[in-house]
Amino acid sequence: MKCLLVANESAEVLFYWTDPEFEQRIQEQYVVSQEEGEGLPAFEDSINTLFAPIIISCSTMVDRLGDNYTSFSTENNHIYVLHQFEECLYITVNGDGDETEDDLKRKIYVIKKLTEIMFGMVTISGALLRKEMRPQGTEQRNRLWKKLRSLLETYSCLRENDQSFLVEAVERLIHPTLCEQCIEFLERRLVQQINSNMDRMGEEVLHAFILVHTKLLAFYSSRNASNLCPSDLLALIILVQDLYPSKIDLDDTSEVLESSSVPDVFYTPEPSPPERESGDSPPVFQFVDPDVQMAEDSLKTLEAATPDPSAPSRVFLEAKECPMMPHSMYCLPLWPGITLVLLTKIPNSHVAASVCYCLEAFVKLEKRLCEGHEGAAAMRGQPSVQEQRSRLEKLIKTCASMDIQVWSLVATAQQYLQKGYPTVTLRDGDYFYCYFLWFENETGYKLEVKDIPSSPDDAAPVGMLTFDYYRRLLRYYSKKHQNEVVKCYELFTVHLGVIPNEYILQHCSQLARKLWEPTRIPLL
Repeated sequence: MKCLLVANESAEVLFYWTDPEFEQRIQEQYVVSQEEGEGLPAFEDSINTLFAPIIISCSTMVDRLGDNYTSFSTENNHIYVLHQFEECLYITVNGDGDETEDDLKRKIYVIKKLTEIMFGMVTISGALLRKEMRPQGTEQRNRLWKKLRSLLETYSCLRENDQSFLVEAVERLIHPTLCEQCIEFLERRLVQQINSNMDRMGEEVLHAFILVHTKLLAFYSSRNASNLCPSDLLALIILVQDLYPSKIDLDDTSEVLESSSVPDVFYTPEPSPPERESGDSPPVFQFVDPDVQMAEDSLKTLEAATPDPSAPSRVFLEAKECPMMPHSMYCLPLWPGITLVLLTKIPNSHVAASVCYCLEAFVKLEKRLCEGHEGAAAMRGQPSVQEQRSRLEKLIKTCASMDIQVWSLVATAQQYLQKGYPTVTLRDGDYFYCYFLWFENETGYKLEVKDIPSSPDDAAPVGMLTFDYYRRLLRYYSKKHQNEVVKCYELFTVHLGVIPNEYILQHCSQLARKLWEPTRIPLL
């Protein structure tokens, strides 16, 4: 007989989970109370009706007394534990005696931690969290609640069967040779190779680790990464176990390394060792010890396999810049019970700190305004509304410049081209934009660009669909090179504004040559 409920101050259910016994008890209760000829209500409505008096009484106590009760028991020995987080009330119930009051309280904090990992900064605001946890579409809401229920059930299973979750500590499998080789593999063969790939579109691997069921076999962090706190790592292990549940007894993991005499230990991962110099280091995975042969065979599958980039999970982790920094999590099962996990920094993640600050500030401001005169004293020494507005306007301007302004360059460059300018360089905020148009003959020799004909203001815009501007431009230029095949090329580039202009122009020239060299296929 178990249940967990999350509701807002309006007694609206944001999430619920029940075991089969509790669900059956509720249904039997409403079968008895229903009048003849009436159908049974939806189970969500039944849950809402059952807990509404408790939710309303809690809200009333908070409003009138500024305090609330945290637990109570009923005549039939059901234990209720409650906790208020801002505008959300968490309630857990146990009626079979399997869980103590402390167990129920722990479950509340675990589900709150999992929602923070999944939803991030919106958990700061009750209104935003309500939109995330209770989507309007029934199908989407059922899919989300099913995921949260699965995570909660995974945690409960781990709590009962896995010693690392019983004491809530990260457990590591210790085998010096194996651990060293695996860390070296993560560093040199995986993280460095992925981060050096130019097709990652600004995504960078910050952490990589290998799990054997729930035990940590190897862990590596890049130089730019913040420390991964133990609570986040435990929550991530729950997410991984939910995706790829272990098929054997979780505490029998040591059988993988049964020949090792070193016992399992609990630990918090230390920062990764400094990068080694290349040269005379032994080849990776050139093992001779028979006791690590199985692990060698497992990890060899990584040589050809890479994580599926189409199915990452968005997670929010604690970082030095922001308490809820968005990351992408990739999971790759290497062998039954062995999983590789990558945590990457997403593009534009630096905006998270400003967004988090603004959200916290406006939630506090809204709370003080609702308190009226009683909150006037609390507002002293706090940032003013004008300061908050200035910060928000700066944040919006920054986001807008990142999102819409690589594209406003195209329209600006085309406008200058219509006026006869084949080269445009301009600075906008933190970025430096360049546009170049040039001509080459069939052998790739760059031809001198003289006057480009300007177009009247009422002419068709530059392009090929509305009006083939480039064909007309080539006809005009080919009149001076009638014995050659003339080709026209364009190049748009975006650089950070801190880079000196001479380096930007040099890089643009090198980039144009590099793009042309591999196949000699025309760029445009």
